[in-house]
Amino acid sequence: MRLERRSHHSPAAMVLAPIGAMLFTLLVSSLLVLWAGAPVGQTYALLVQGGFGSVFALSETFTRAIPLMLTGLAATVAFKARLFNIGAEGQLYVGALAAVAVGGLHGGAGFDAPAALLFVLMMLAAALAGALLLLGPALMKLHLGVDEVVTTLLLNFIVLLLVSLMLDGPMKDPTAMGWPQSVALLGDLELSKLVPQTRVHSGLLWACSLAVCLWVVLKYTVLGFDIRAVGANARAAAFAGVPITRTLVLVALLSGGLAGLAGAIEVAGRTSYLTLDMSPGYGYSGIVIAMLAALHPLGVMVASVFVAGILVGADSMSRALSVPSYIADVIVAASLISVLVASGLTQYRIRWK
Repeated sequence: MRLERRSHHSPAAMVLAPIGAMLFTLLVSSLLVLWAGAPVGQTYALLVQGGFGSVFALSETFTRAIPLMLTGLAATVAFKARLFNIGAEGQLYVGALAAVAVGGLHGGAGFDAPAALLFVLMMLAAALAGALLLLGPALMKLHLGVDEVVTTLLLNFIVLLLVSLMLDGPMKDPTAMGWPQSVALLGDLELSKLVPQTRVHSGLLWACSLAVCLWVVLKYTVLGFDIRAVGANARAAAFAGVPITRTLVLVALLSGGLAGLAGAIEVAGRTSYLTLDMSPGYGYSGIVIAMLAALHPLGVMVASVFVAGILVGADSMSRALSVPSYIADVIVAASLISVLVASGLTQYRIRWK
């Protein structure tokens, strides 16, 4: 058996491939639902209703989608240039840490600066912290040939240990009754709610705006052309005059900055303080979202809402039918594999010898 690249791509196949992939995902998940002893139709109905069936459900889905969208964008821009950033989780945490350091220290009084200025400095500090965390692995890849998958992955654990140290040390909230959490941000630095009496906040507008901006950059700017050229073939791009080092450095700063912003927006919009369990794996899920979106920034918005809706709906479904909520992880993982296989089959055909 061998794979042979197709000479042309059928438009119908490009449309039907993701549909077939999702149907296959539902089939696989249905077998697990039946194994758990629950009715398939009711399970999926409750899953959809729990994630999208009411104003409250939608607000929870959009709230969960905000950090997923930003980490998905971080993975998208990095993977476009074949800089495989697996460290968005650490970059998210270091961004949140920087945001609290600027907007929450001195007894929660920040640096006695005007709230508007302090907010801008807080977001810049978060983006810079995430960017610098990825810049190191990018430079090591460029000049020493070190695999960035390994370095970015290991940095996640180092950052979590650093956060643990800071939350049990200089950044610990003295009023938290021993619980390891940071001091809270000033109230003026928190993001406003989009819908009253819900948790969805204006960070959603930030994330959607950044997705549109990234799409414009990748599609219509010289930097976007350089990123796509380096990702397609770095040697050919260098021969054509594309500055490889500068492009990868800018990609690292942009990708890490987006993940750092995810941490700052999560703190300012949802929690107001930093804890070790703030992220249930948003950085890793961002990779799944980027791949589901085929590395398209606008597709990341849709994929993040889809994944968030599945995760939120699974909690509601689990309470109603006693089906393990881990079925959501199976659906997300199976959909990723199915989409990747389906997209591969639209580009290659299988030949049997």
